[in-house]
Amino acid sequence: MQPIIITLDGFSSCGKSTLARQLAAELNYVFIDSGAMYRAITLYFLRNHTNWNNQTEVVAALKEITLDFQYNSLTGNSDMFLNDENVEALIRDMLVSEHVSEVAAVKEVREFGVAQQQQMGVRKGIVMDGRDIGTTVFPQAELKIFVTADPAVRVERRFKELYAKNPNISIEEVKTNLEMRDYTDSNREFSPLRKATDAIELDNSLLTREEQLDIVLKWAREKMKQSN
Repeated sequence: MQPIIITLDGFSSCGKSTLARQLAAELNYVFIDSGAMYRAITLYFLRNHTNWNNQTEVVAALKEITLDFQYNSLTGNSDMFLNDENVEALIRDMLVSEHVSEVAAVKEVREFGVAQQQQMGVRKGIVMDGRDIGTTVFPQAELKIFVTADPAVRVERRFKELYAKNPNISIEEVKTNLEMRDYTDSNREFSPLRKATDAIELDNSLLTREEQLDIVLKWAREKMKQSN
């Protein structure tokens, strides 16, 4: 069967990356975590005190950034590398989470990320998750999925993930952070989060990881047959 492009968009903490990784592994496709790319840019800005509201500083900083995914044989996943440094763990920090939506909303940052993502998809056979993958990055993708879940479920998932790394974090902090990111992602001027008109919606509030993977695999294989 001919390889296709599969996009998964949706709000934070809907489990998009986990599902995308599983789907890519099942199909022997390349998984590209677009969110990790914007988190790495955010980390660089924070480290170098780049004012992302200053266009001149942003443009200059982006020229110094090289992003790459490298396979990690210990985890079986692809880790995010920023200027040849493995930053996979660092980009999941709460400080990065607090600012990534602001940084990703900057026009020049978005253009930088989109250009790199589109280059990665030239040969197809990829699964990419994010906010604007089916609408802006790959509007021609054969399968577009919009992942959603009840807000309370999303908060609980994110809290469990962060609590394992930081027992001092409160569920209210997580709730506030998610609400802020939802608003920023949906209302940014350039490439906002929205469901593509031809996307299939997947509400995984009550689904296990195995159940949602089975559903999406069925959709993917149907699209792959149609592309032949």
